[in-house]
Amino acid sequence: MGLALAALLAGCTWPSEDTDEVAQAQPADRKEKVVNQAPERFTIVPDDYHVPYAGTAEDGRKFFLSEELFSSESAYVGLFLWNADGTFDEVRVDDVSRPRGLPPGQAGPAGADALVNARLAELGKYVLEPIEVEPFTEEVDGVTFGWKVGQYEDRTYYINIEPGNFIAYYEPWDGLGYDT
Repeated sequence: MGLALAALLAGCTWPSEDTDEVAQAQPADRKEKVVNQAPERFTIVPDDYHVPYAGTAEDGRKFFLSEELFSSESAYVGLFLWNADGTFDEVRVDDVSRPRGLPPGQAGPAGADALVNARLAELGKYVLEPIEVEPFTEEVDGVTFGWKVGQYEDRTYYINIEPGNFIAYYEPWDGLGYDT
């Protein structure tokens, strides 16, 4: 019986090279989840903190609107738009005054309610809802705007908002939690 078992096990070997074939040859319960891969899409979920305006515009495009974008000298109201399929479309940016008393490096509402309402009106009838979109960056007047993909030294990926870097998403990219 021992000889029969040895003969059976002799044919059961794992590939020795570290290739895709190794992952495919392993049983499903032994395959490792692919981690630390740069995200192609992520979800933005509206909330009552830093993401009050995310959803779908009347024309089907996805949007994110913020009045908390900032650089060292300026504050901005930014409307980020994606096509209905989540691919990047355009950025609309307005330079506004940075709120008095707001510490450097801290996000806060710019108090530009009229401008925010005007940007919302441009969307037509909109629905606030989670959106799945691709990260992007675009330079406007020398300032980078968008959702920038980065990687820490430990190879962990993140996506942060620019300018200001006050929202950072991580795996599983579901938009249900972010760091500020």
